[in-house]
Amino acid sequence: MSHERRVALLGGIAYLITFAASIPALPLLGPVTDDADYVLGPGKDAQVVLGGVLEVVTAFACVATAVALYPVIRRVSRTATLGLVCSRLIEAGFILTGVVSILSVVTLRQDLGGGPGAPAGLTAVAQALVDVREWTFLLGPGIMPAVNALFLGTMLYRAGLVPRPLPALGLVGAPLLVVRTLVVAFGGIDDGSAVVRLLTLPIAAWELGLGLRLTFKGFRPPAVLAPGTAPA
Repeated sequence: MSHERRVALLGGIAYLITFAASIPALPLLGPVTDDADYVLGPGKDAQVVLGGVLEVVTAFACVATAVALYPVIRRVSRTATLGLVCSRLIEAGFILTGVVSILSVVTLRQDLGGGPGAPAGLTAVAQALVDVREWTFLLGPGIMPAVNALFLGTMLYRAGLVPRPLPALGLVGAPLLVVRTLVVAFGGIDDGSAVVRLLTLPIAAWELGLGLRLTFKGFRPPAVLAPGTAPA
């Protein structure tokens, strides 16, 4: 296996891990994110903690997508590659902040809630922590994938490292994701509506398609850049 093929394989697997970890995490965290009164009830702590662990895996996989691809894409543009690494780090930071907020609700329930002697205002504190998670989710996975797509999609499109329709999908999906996030943030539409899902679909298809392409096909052989060379 060549060096470029190993780079593509590691990057593709990292992209697929983000999907495998983030999708099941949402329903696992549902008992807390859907109802702040969770802090007063019996709770499903093991389920929520598992969801938090999957979110942590997602955060590390996000960073791994940029770090794994770095040896190849830096030959296209070092500036854009650095931007991709930084944007992935910021996205991971938002995700981890949201995880800490949700797991803090679990700790509050274990230490102070879950019984008739719960302190007054505990639900308000839990709701504040849930709100923090909602905003980190909106600004992290809701905005940063668009930034990632602009950096990585532009490099892949310029160098022809993958079939150009794939990065073009990411470049189209990036502004749609930003529009979706802004509309939701200003209360223009519910986050679970069909319109929101439709606006999110292109960027999700880009990341999933890129993960599958890199894992099973790798970079396009004629387009793999030799060390020290610039793209055509």
